[in-house]
Amino acid sequence: MHFLTRLVTGGLLLTGVHEAPALSVCTAAEGPEYYALELVGTNRIPGTGAAVGRAEVSVPGSSPFSVSLTPDGSYHYDLRIVLERMKQPREGVLVAWVTDSGLDQVDRIGAMDSRFQASGTASWNKFIVVITLELTDDSAATRWSGPVVFRGMSRSGMMHTMVGHGALQEENCAAYGYDE
Repeated sequence: MHFLTRLVTGGLLLTGVHEAPALSVCTAAEGPEYYALELVGTNRIPGTGAAVGRAEVSVPGSSPFSVSLTPDGSYHYDLRIVLERMKQPREGVLVAWVTDSGLDQVDRIGAMDSRFQASGTASWNKFIVVITLELTDDSAATRWSGPVVFRGMSRSGMMHTMVGHGALQEENCAAYGYDE
């Protein structure tokens, strides 16, 4: 595949054609650890003490930029959520959710299947995966009502703004959603 490049230098427009470098595509299964979120148990539900979970993050389709966007310009990631060593709850249904880092917007991914897996998408750069124990599998629910069983934050969600530190020390960190 050839790419046309244009470079403006000193008022001159230089145009050239070059061969694109070979691209390597990482998938969640073979990709680096960065693309897996550890889901941390809250130990609020019996049978979860030995359980572990993860959410594997991948970019849908084949984008040479490793980023996929929705029509409105939001990020778009595929999620595959897996719980291991989990015991079936005596009552209720485990449901997976994804939310923005401020918990303002929540999308229901769906009920965990019999192998404790669920798949869905995230449309934010910074997001949190939440697994809850709901009384019923209500596909029309817009927010969880049961206790949180597992939660995990995207790597980008762990990044902290520099507001309130260094050169930006006069700004209030809490005004940007961060408490010290």
